[in-house]
Amino acid sequence: MPASALPANASPSDWSAYLLERAPAMIAYVDTSLCYRYASPAYLAWMNIQEDDVVGRRIDELISPDLHASIEPDLCAALAGAPVVADRAIAHEDGSRHAQATFSPDIDALGKVRGVAILLADISSRRELEARLKESERRFFQAFRYAAIGMALVLPDGRWLQVNDALCAMLGYDESELMMRSFQELTHPDDLAADLALVGKLLAGESLSYHMEKRYLHRDGHVVHAQLSVSLVRDEHGEALYFISQVQDISERKAFEEALFRERELAEVTLKSIGDAVITTDPNLVVTSLNPIAEAMTGWSSHEAVGRPMDDIFQLRDPLTRRPIPNPLIMAVDKNSIVGLTTDAILVHRNGFDSPIEDSAAPIHDHAGNVIGGVVVFHDVSETRALALKMAHLAHHDTLTGLPNRALLTSRMEFAVTVAARRHQRAALLFVDVDHFKQINDTMGHAAGDVLLQEIARRIRASVRTDDTVSRLGGDEFVVLLPQIEGPSDASAVAEKVLAACSQAVGVDTSALTISFSIGISVYPDDAIDAESLLRNADTAMYEAKMQGRNGYRFFNPHMNERNSARVRIEVELRKALARNELSLYYQPKVDVSLGTIVGAEALLRWQVDGEDVYTPEQFIPVAEDCGLIVPIGEWALREACGQAEAWTRLHRPLSVSVNVSALQFQHTRFFEALRGILTETGLHPTLLELELTERTVMEGGDHIANLLRKIKSLGVSLSLDDFGTGYCSLSYLKHFPIDTLKIDRAFIRDVAWDNDSAAIVSAIITMGKGMNKHVLAEGVESMEQASFLDSVGCSQMQGFLFGKAMTVRDFEERISAVDTGDPRVPVD
Repeated sequence: MPASALPANASPSDWSAYLLERAPAMIAYVDTSLCYRYASPAYLAWMNIQEDDVVGRRIDELISPDLHASIEPDLCAALAGAPVVADRAIAHEDGSRHAQATFSPDIDALGKVRGVAILLADISSRRELEARLKESERRFFQAFRYAAIGMALVLPDGRWLQVNDALCAMLGYDESELMMRSFQELTHPDDLAADLALVGKLLAGESLSYHMEKRYLHRDGHVVHAQLSVSLVRDEHGEALYFISQVQDISERKAFEEALFRERELAEVTLKSIGDAVITTDPNLVVTSLNPIAEAMTGWSSHEAVGRPMDDIFQLRDPLTRRPIPNPLIMAVDKNSIVGLTTDAILVHRNGFDSPIEDSAAPIHDHAGNVIGGVVVFHDVSETRALALKMAHLAHHDTLTGLPNRALLTSRMEFAVTVAARRHQRAALLFVDVDHFKQINDTMGHAAGDVLLQEIARRIRASVRTDDTVSRLGGDEFVVLLPQIEGPSDASAVAEKVLAACSQAVGVDTSALTISFSIGISVYPDDAIDAESLLRNADTAMYEAKMQGRNGYRFFNPHMNERNSARVRIEVELRKALARNELSLYYQPKVDVSLGTIVGAEALLRWQVDGEDVYTPEQFIPVAEDCGLIVPIGEWALREACGQAEAWTRLHRPLSVSVNVSALQFQHTRFFEALRGILTETGLHPTLLELELTERTVMEGGDHIANLLRKIKSLGVSLSLDDFGTGYCSLSYLKHFPIDTLKIDRAFIRDVAWDNDSAAIVSAIITMGKGMNKHVLAEGVESMEQASFLDSVGCSQMQGFLFGKAMTVRDFEERISAVDTGDPRVPVD
């Protein structure tokens, strides 16, 4: 009956009976004859007893024989005076739930048992959890025990906690013997320090895992070479519990590598010792090796020649007619026979001079007798510099338009000024800038902008004479050099032709774009007497044309103050911008396509107000260098980037950040102290910082720069060589500087998917970089074709619009989160 039915003065026994009838507890009481004296409704339901009146009836009359047989021993024990908690579970009729039974004897004041109290507790959840835990343990044990590679759990002090059969077999111990030792005892003494250092970093939280090749000592004393991978398991408080070690036996691979190394060393020593030049090729007559004599006689170094067609390296000519002579190796490979000496032939050396030679050629066979290549042996040979010339061309020409770049333009301007001075003639320079080009780029994208620039270059080139030079300085800036004019009117006539040629709309992506130019003109010797001043004055005049309404041209005059007005304006505004904190850093992702993840970012300086560029970096950074602001700006950028990278380490995961360092900033006397102070101030681990330097910065600093680089490396900071391949042809300087990474310039990447020369150059740079134990990163990757080629030739680290443009911190962090959670919209896999 409801609680309200009980009178207020009900006795405690009334309330007890009331609660027992309604409580969910499963309780029963039997007397010494095993007859029920009480059973709660919950108990009756669990035991599947249907009768309402059970008092006075024996328990074996009401429950199943099987259930009675299982609990009878416990009842008897309780009647004998011993409390019992049943070890077995009592299953519900549906089998899906289980209860644990407790049998408690009821003893009177004289110590005599009057009956037994039975209490059932639902343990279904516990049983399910226990079953799942046992299954998990079983699966782990099987995966651990029967893994094909060595597996071990190792305590922080080095003692083995658990080992599998594969590890025991690898090291020659049975499990009990191995468990009595530590990994330190079994590690080769020469590898122990490196291993313990990595263990220390794990315990200190400086890394999440480590991988290394190391040597173990087998029980019988021989060395076991292994690839070791280790990670650390911590408890909920962050305390170290144990290491998980995976050990793969690579002894066979090491033995093979050692044998191959000895074989190659023997072959190289032999080839270097003989007095003849030797070149080997594959069946397609692609060069595979040159010995030192061949290098000297052809002018090709081995790393330059390998991978190129034989005809590029070995060019034979008739000494009288100068006509080509067929390569004897073609006949040797085609006919699978030795071809005798060729007489009266000359080899064209790479530098252009001729050398008389004699040569012989033969095929190379494998063990089955198949032709797998060829070898030519010769005397007194020369060379060409096709690869170097191609690199020189790319280094001096704009890859987008094919026009001369700033370096080549400067050379031609200096020559034109020298000739004009000697002949008392005039020369002129037109500085051509596309009006509102940034809006076109932002609206239609960089691909459309590139198409537009290519068409503009073609039209400007068609508007001038064949002996005039059209150059692209970068972005939307072009320069026209007129090496000989009668007077300023000739220059204005060319300017009008250029304006007229580009007045017609340009078709880009089904759109017709109307473009206009702002052109500045300076004349030699009226406005300047040297090439640099001539260019600077033309640039200043171009800005005046823009301020006068654009779509026109202006001649330089002294009132324009030699472009100082523009530069002074930028300098004044830049000082204000520093005070207003208008400078910021954007971050462009660096990815590793083999891992499918972002591995770092390049910090790029921006000057923006309300999300719009006030000036581009190309405009304000040179001004900052001229007026001395580059040092404080550079220190600010370095501090900002380090602080951001440290925040990513705490909030996301460790990511390296690379910062471009100006030559003026790098050569400043307090640069090293500032760098060290910033690392201490921000708390960033030095290995997560990379400084990007240009080849010119590294090469022109002398011993001071070499010493500074070594000091920076001693901190643990990485060094990267930016725009690699566009500066110095000689690569020997790489041996003298501790450079970690070579960044292949976008000039070589642009055409790599379809241009064989670019592909060969990029492949050579990658091979050379890896051969010198340096990382290689390709920048300017904008298409899947470029990325696929780079990945196929061993360059997995890339950067470019394909993986993301420079973006704000917030956008970059969203990109990190998306990549780490496997968002398929992020194209880094």
